[in-house]
Amino acid sequence: MTTIRRLFPIFGLTLALFVTLSQSPGAAASVIEAWLAPDARLWPRWQAYDPSSLEQPDHSPWDRWLARNVTADAQGLNRIDYGKVTPEDRAGLTRYIADLTAIAVSTLNRDAQRAFWINLYNAATIDLVLTYYPVATIRDIKISPGFLNFGPWDKKLLTVESAAISLNDIEHRILRPIWNDPRIHYALNCASVSCPNLQTTAFTAGNTQVLLDAAARTYINSGRAIQLVDGKFTLSSIYNWFSEDFGGTVAAVISHISTYAEPGLAARLAAKPRFTGYSYDWDLNDSGRPN
Repeated sequence: MTTIRRLFPIFGLTLALFVTLSQSPGAAASVIEAWLAPDARLWPRWQAYDPSSLEQPDHSPWDRWLARNVTADAQGLNRIDYGKVTPEDRAGLTRYIADLTAIAVSTLNRDAQRAFWINLYNAATIDLVLTYYPVATIRDIKISPGFLNFGPWDKKLLTVESAAISLNDIEHRILRPIWNDPRIHYALNCASVSCPNLQTTAFTAGNTQVLLDAAARTYINSGRAIQLVDGKFTLSSIYNWFSEDFGGTVAAVISHISTYAEPGLAARLAAKPRFTGYSYDWDLNDSGRPN
C-alpha cells in the first residue's frame, strides 16, 4: 500500500474507498487508516552528525518533570493529571523545550541525537495537550494544515537549527528513516490510552537501548498491543499504520511480538489464535478523568 500511496495517490485512495464499500466497516476503516498513515521519508538535512562528539544535552529537567507528573494506573498505563500540573512545572516544561531546540543537534553523535528527538517529541506532545486542555483526545486539537485535518501532528510547532518542524517530521522524517528501528514506536507517546507508555525516565545516549527494550516489553504484555479472547486476537492499530516497520504482514508482527512476550502470552500465541482486526483507544491518558 505504501508504494501505491507514493506513486499513484489517486489510485490508492480509490482502492481504499473500494475496500470501504466492499468489506465490513471495521476492516474498511483499517484500510483507510493505513492508507493515511505517514510513510518513513527521510529529511536529508538531519542525516548530519558528529561521531566524535561527547556533548550530551541535559535531559535532567525532563527527567524530574516525568517523575513528578507521570503515574501508573492499576492496569499499568502511565497517565498524567493534566488539570493539576503546577504553574512551575508548566513553565519548566516550556523552558526545557526551549533549551532543547536551541541545541545544534547536527553536531551531536547518533546516540545523543536519538535521545534528543525522542524526548523533544514527547515533551512537545505533553506541552501541546496542556496548551489546549481540557480535551477528550489529542485528535480534538485540530491545528494541522490541509484538508485532512484530524489532529496536531503536521503543525510546525518547533524550530531546530532554523528549520520549522512538526511532530510528524520528527517521527516519520527523522527517527524512523534514520534509525530504522521498530522500537521507536514504543518510545513515542501520543497522549492516548492505546499508545505505548510515556516513560517515567528521560531518554539519554546511555540508556536508550535499555529503555526501548523495556518499553517494547511493557507495551506488548500490557493488553494494549494485542488482545486475545476465545481463540481470536486483535492488534493495536500501530501495527496496521506502520506495518512495514514490523515486517509488513500480520505473521511478521506476531513474530516481533513473540520476541518480547512473557511466557503466558507466548503460550497463547503458540496456540495459533485467529486474527480479527485492529483497534485503538484515542481517549486522553488523563488521570484526572480516568477512562
